[in-house]
Amino acid sequence: MALWNKQNKEAFTNPLNLDHPILVQVLGICSALAVTSQLKPAIVMGLAVTVITAFANVIISLIRNTIPNRIRIVVQLVVVAALVTIVSQILKAFAYDVSVQLSVYVGLIITNCILMGRLEAFAMQNKPWPSFLDGIGNGLGYAMILVIVGAFREFFGRGSLLGFQIIPQSVYDFGYQNNGMMTMPAMALILVGCVIWVHRAYFYKEK
Repeated sequence: MALWNKQNKEAFTNPLNLDHPILVQVLGICSALAVTSQLKPAIVMGLAVTVITAFANVIISLIRNTIPNRIRIVVQLVVVAALVTIVSQILKAFAYDVSVQLSVYVGLIITNCILMGRLEAFAMQNKPWPSFLDGIGNGLGYAMILVIVGAFREFFGRGSLLGFQIIPQSVYDFGYQNNGMMTMPAMALILVGCVIWVHRAYFYKEK
């Protein structure tokens, strides 16, 4: 089987647009709202979910024919929990400040409905390579929304991006003030709603 045939290409690209986990399926909304007050934790969370989804898909796909049907959810949870633990320890070792910002939300990746949905709907029925592409596609689709919302909220709420001041002090001297509402969780929900509206209005046509 070709590594980049039509089916494999669709497995990777569909989650980025036509079958986007957040914009179309409306999955993973909770964490998307919780970690987007700043851009840096949003990027790290998006990358973490991408890595975990991709490798969890591969592992479940490799062992799918040996998993008894009655305990498949338990096996999927064990695989995801092991990967989440590894990622959490890596973050604490190499990016402790971000790990503190993400708090319990790294651990809650275990219950992320995007992961469990892809394991059950795709990895259990497909070979490892398509499952890997599906995991990468869904992870990047999820990360894309986190980055957009995180960048918007940090820029307008704090005047910075990735911790670097973008809006110069002279602008504040003229009376400009940061929008404090952007740092509130409610604005994350509003922004995600706006992104979903734009996507469905201009890019996504329901069948």
